[in-house]
Amino acid sequence: MKNKWVWIKNIAIPLVLGGVIGLVISKTMDYNSLTKPPLSPPGFLFGIVWSILYILMGVSYSILDVNNLETSKETNIYYLQLAVNLLWPIIFFTLKWRLFASIWIVLLLVLIIYMIILFYKKNKISAYLQIPYLLWTIFATYLSFGVYILNK
Repeated sequence: MKNKWVWIKNIAIPLVLGGVIGLVISKTMDYNSLTKPPLSPPGFLFGIVWSILYILMGVSYSILDVNNLETSKETNIYYLQLAVNLLWPIIFFTLKWRLFASIWIVLLLVLIIYMIILFYKKNKISAYLQIPYLLWTIFATYLSFGVYILNK
């Protein structure tokens, strides 16, 4: 029974926080009015993709958590990257600091890579579940720098 609540908590935390951030930035979201680089997806796709990624993130961390494989190192990097992730849309859309947001997302990439390395040492599946997040964030980095350059 305890494990069920661990899974629910670990999946709910990124999903709920991501939803809250989505609500916070909704009034300042200007994605549709920006000049975007090639391959930019339609705006509605972001909520779908991020929901899936947050679920994968929570499942990945839950694998470590329920098997008592996480230490403070894995926990700290997991929550640090999540905080950096959640601050990016505020920086990009609310504050409209596009260059800073583009640099910020590079920090997020570094943290994700480090998290994957740490998770891999504990449980390979837990690490592999973070690969879509890494790939999407690489793509988001391209979009962020592209929007910055095209909308200076």
